Amino acid sequence: MNTNSRNGPKGKLLVVDDDEALRRLMRLELSESYEVIDTGEPEHGLALALEHMPDAILLDLRMPKYSGYELCQTFTSFSRTQPIPVVIVSGEGGAQTREHCKQLGAAAYFEKPLDFEALKVFLGGLAKASRHTPRSEVRVRLRVPLKLRGKDAQNKDFEEPATTENVSLSGFLCTCNRGIPVHSIVDVYMVSIHDEHVGRAQIMHAEAKTPPLYRYGCRFTEKKGPWVLR
Repeated sequence: MNTNSRNGPKGKLLVVDDDEALRRLMRLELSESYEVIDTGEPEHGLALALEHMPDAILLDLRMPKYSGYELCQTFTSFSRTQPIPVVIVSGEGGAQTREHCKQLGAAAYFEKPLDFEALKVFLGGLAKASRHTPRSEVRVRLRVPLKLRGKDAQNKDFEEPATTENVSLSGFLCTCNRGIPVHSIVDVYMVSIHDEHVGRAQIMHAEAKTPPLYRYGCRFTEKKGPWVLR
């Protein structure tokens, strides 16, 4: 880990990336306006965030033996780090990857090679905005039993149990045993003595886990009943 500090008030950034050359370049490009704390060991990321409480976290997705997706979810789910914007900096492209990161609570997504001017503009905007996370975007790591009903990948009607991994006011991340097409709409029920119809949600992204499990990021398109966050 390296830190760069100069006289005068500065913002503070935490960089979590196993690419040492890129971390060095970030310090060079950003140290005029920010104190840059960086590490190539993602398992230290949460401890460093809690120690320094930076103004933003710049996070790589693919690191040896560690998933940036999981670390992003940790940052955006843990109460003390929820207010800190997480900016994904990754060599992975594609709308699905971007949407997945958005569902996990990332504030922005920048592809490598980095456009530092665009990054500086974005970080400057964060400095002017409130660091309080909007209530609608707060994500809580919570297991809630659900039932999903809709059309599967074979266009057949289905009704399938699902369990959330995290929830927000506007959606949830869940696992389910049924293949469901991305962008399709499902009816969502909270499982209790009497199943309660929450409303309808769109499948925003899908990820195959250990067969036959799938992970889905879902966003409500309409709500008719109670939800776990209000």
